[in-house]
Amino acid sequence: MSSILYIIAAILIIGWILGAFVFVIGGLIHILLVLAVIAIIIGIFRGRSAT
Repeated sequence: MSSILYIIAAILIIGWILGAFVFVIGGLIHILLVLAVIAIIIGIFRGRSAT
């Protein structure tokens, strides 16, 4: 399950980078970044509690 969160986080971060440097969309890009960071944090906490 945690690998799925990392994949989602990676996709969101790549989308954020593309949006920030290629397409200027505004607030949507920053929302993607926040969602990616939240997914990484959730993955870290779930990984620690599982082991």
